[in-house]
Amino acid sequence: MALEGFEAFPFTHAGVTRTVHCKGSGPGVVAMHEIPGITPEVERFARRVADEGFRVFLPHMFGTPGKPLSIPYALGQMARACISREFSVLAKGESSPITDWLRALCRHAHAECGGPGVGAIGMCLTGNFALSLMVDEAVMAPVLSQPSLPFPVSRSHRAALHLSRADLEVVKKRSRQGAGVLGLRFTHDPLCPPERFDALRRELGDGFEAVEIDSGPGNPHGIARTAHSVVTADLIDEQGHPTRTALDRVLSVFRERLLAPDTH
Repeated sequence: MALEGFEAFPFTHAGVTRTVHCKGSGPGVVAMHEIPGITPEVERFARRVADEGFRVFLPHMFGTPGKPLSIPYALGQMARACISREFSVLAKGESSPITDWLRALCRHAHAECGGPGVGAIGMCLTGNFALSLMVDEAVMAPVLSQPSLPFPVSRSHRAALHLSRADLEVVKKRSRQGAGVLGLRFTHDPLCPPERFDALRRELGDGFEAVEIDSGPGNPHGIARTAHSVVTADLIDEQGHPTRTALDRVLSVFRERLLAPDTH
């Protein structure tokens, strides 16, 4: 069943079929939802992308589409992901297996929508997936929102990128050729520690753009130290708020990379 105002279709790759929700027209953007699933906040983000002149592809990977966020719901879906063979939540030098299916979806979106390529944004558990998808040349606008894999259970995990060395070399090359990476995080988010963005700066240089929002004690916008989801649950959609500025930057990257010059 599709979300209200969205189309839905089954997409199959390598024998695995998942439902993909779509909305809008224009260049394709694949939006990978966070834990616990396609919440109303994730759906709101997808609608925003579609309203900006893109066709958004929102694959259903876990959870119940449209179900509101709650702590029990999030913990339950996190536990499911941790034992799933499709998500390698502690892997430092390899990507989760589900990224192969997501790459195929990106190629499908590009074939359907045309243009120079597609955008891809991952959030939390799926945050670093956009790096893995960059190995495919269809992905031209990768965004990592609070990338949380591998879970930062040790010093080396905190700086790891959930990507093989071979794939990282491809990402480095592509980031120098116009497919630079945008990353978003709150400064005190324990799931997305500063070492991870430091590693991205070190590996990608000018090919990485970081948006780090102050969530420390006494920050001028009163952002909670527990803030995590930059463009969804913790978004304050008010002009001048740093989360709105971050959202605007995401949309501008999609416009700059995917739309013809006379359409933006």
